[in-house]
Amino acid sequence: MSAFPDAAPQSMRAFLAALDAAGALRRVAQPVDPRHEVAACLELLRGEGAADAPALLFENVAGSGLRIAGSLLNSRARIAQGLGTAPAALQAHILRAIAHPLPPRVVPDGPCRAVAFDDPDLAALPIPSFFEHETGPYLTAGVIAALDPATGARNLSFARLKPLGGSRAFVGIAPNHHLAVMARAAHARGQRLPVAVTLGNHPAVLVAAALYLGLGDDEMEVAGALMGTPVDVVRTAAGLQVPAHCEIVLEGTLDAGETVEEGPVSEFHGMYERYGAGQVVTFQRLARRPDAILQVIQPGWHPEHVLLGGVAIAAGLARAARAAVPAAGEVAVGMGGAGRLHAVVALGPHRPGDPRKVMFALWAAVNLVKRVVVVDDDIDPWDATAVEWAIATRLKADRDLVVVPGVRADRSEPLEQGGVVPKLGLDATRKAADRADWTPARVPADVLARMRKRLEER
Repeated sequence: MSAFPDAAPQSMRAFLAALDAAGALRRVAQPVDPRHEVAACLELLRGEGAADAPALLFENVAGSGLRIAGSLLNSRARIAQGLGTAPAALQAHILRAIAHPLPPRVVPDGPCRAVAFDDPDLAALPIPSFFEHETGPYLTAGVIAALDPATGARNLSFARLKPLGGSRAFVGIAPNHHLAVMARAAHARGQRLPVAVTLGNHPAVLVAAALYLGLGDDEMEVAGALMGTPVDVVRTAAGLQVPAHCEIVLEGTLDAGETVEEGPVSEFHGMYERYGAGQVVTFQRLARRPDAILQVIQPGWHPEHVLLGGVAIAAGLARAARAAVPAAGEVAVGMGGAGRLHAVVALGPHRPGDPRKVMFALWAAVNLVKRVVVVDDDIDPWDATAVEWAIATRLKADRDLVVVPGVRADRSEPLEQGGVVPKLGLDATRKAADRADWTPARVPADVLARMRKRLEER
């Protein structure tokens, strides 16, 4: 019998089965308590974004008959695997999906609705507590589907949820995020915003939900393009479309008029933030698979949290960079910059001034980005050592540094004061006036090929 029954291609289970077959899934059979012990295991086996870091499946969760899965997308290689592509082709794959979305396919039913409860108690789910100074457990892998009844616009996004007792939960949404905009618009009409929190999703749904698209753009359509086939969706009672093959669906309403204080919460930079009051969601229904697996994403400065956001943000920045300078190529937003704060852009043949033009395009596109390094396209922007080498050998500090004080920042910026932070650009591209000869010192290519073959024969 399969370890992951009903592992349809569009399910998280299919990805877990593939990881298991490849020896990349570690099963934790020992009892674990959702209060900090799950988080401790995820931290101990975090892998720093390495391709061989295992995903974890907790099979014996104290106080629950459900299993927990985490660290599924803890490296660029793993994210690429989840989308059926290679790491080198990952950004191009995401950009194609954004450009050519596929509308979802509505199906009459799905495994996510096998078991259903009205007026659910969130305490029935084994929701982990992660860090010592946070004030409660959090759902961290919830992809929230929302529908604006007035405009028909759909949205798919991430937000953390902290149970408040019974069927109510705090929702951590930045004020400028589309979900918050939609909730405020509903409140202005005297309404609550219908939402559905989906847990245990295919990697394509997770990546799509992390993208920075325009208000009204449907991330579910991008998820279908990432899969190469329309996402099978079922409709909730409020008419929301949710992935039919996810593990758990929580249906509720978001009230922008009801707020509660959150307390300290971990952020992508690895420290705590105190954002104050946030909105409240009340759930009317919980539906799930009979043997549902609760997916979690370790928050804070953890590879899965950082890179899932970083890969998605990098794709959006690549669009902005190419709109400003067509010679712009791959963009990287990696672990060192916490998946949000630092970007590296590879630039092909270009004119003087183009590196600075790219810097300003990226700062304008995403407020969180505060340092931009521009390198030539012989440098892999995801390779931190290669980028540092380019800075060491191609940048003159008195000429190639750009410092812009007092630029708008997001609330999660660790050094934000008064809503602003300085921004830094580094132009680490070659300049003809610096050297007469930029030829790299290399062993002849034919000799390398010959000796590589000879060494492989031994």
